[in-house]
Amino acid sequence: MRLLALSGSLRARSSNGAVLRSALTFWDGPAATADIGALPHFNPDLDGEDATPPAPVAALRTAAATADALLLVSPEYAHGVPGVLKNALDWLVSSGECVGKPVAVITASPFPTGGDHANVQLREILRMMSGEVVTAACREIPAIGPKVDPTTARLKDEATLTDLEVAMSHLAAAAAAAAATTAPLPTP
Repeated sequence: MRLLALSGSLRARSSNGAVLRSALTFWDGPAATADIGALPHFNPDLDGEDATPPAPVAALRTAAATADALLLVSPEYAHGVPGVLKNALDWLVSSGECVGKPVAVITASPFPTGGDHANVQLREILRMMSGEVVTAACREIPAIGPKVDPTTARLKDEATLTDLEVAMSHLAAAAAAAAATTAPLPTP
């Protein structure tokens, strides 16, 4: 099963980046992280009929199309989805690469809420895009700061790591189930 991960933070030492890197250690299969910072601002004129999408957009769409599951890890900005992540999702809305894909949303915040507003918004956006949000794989991680090892830039909190492993196992199971229902039957 191939996983495509998107981070809602572009900071090199982001705590959400630490969550994403830690989550990827629990994925048994190939995984890629999309560079959404290279995407142009969403503009349908760049992608209209008879237009060739910008190279970063085409790369994102190809990565999403070839993935068996998607993982979105994001902070919350002003009770909402960071603009860079919303921009990436806007480029995927009408192209169909997320349709039927199992997807997990993990938000992490220094506050006790764990980024709950962004988590709810991302799930709604993904449902509208016809992604299969795997509720059992979604998480809100509160008070993230002390849970990150600044040396390794990964999570160090054992309880959070255990919960993240459970979340990723739910995403993997959903991806395997989706692949099994779409796999062609063997020919006799």
